[in-house]
Amino acid sequence: MTAKETLDLISKQWCDLNDLRKLTGLGKNSASKLKSGIRISLLNKGYQLPSKLLPMNEVVNYL
Repeated sequence: MTAKETLDLISKQWCDLNDLRKLTGLGKNSASKLKSGIRISLLNKGYQLPSKLLPMNEVVNYL
């Protein structure tokens, strides 16, 4: 993935599983576990999230 592709990806508002896979280079199962961990962390902080999306800024901060 080029730098421009990475910047285009992280400029999005929401992150789904495919975006997380592209950012991390992980497989589907590992990325799903990571997403679940980030989601639990955000829910514990009081966030209310759509079912399959994470805020991109929080994903970037986590990574």
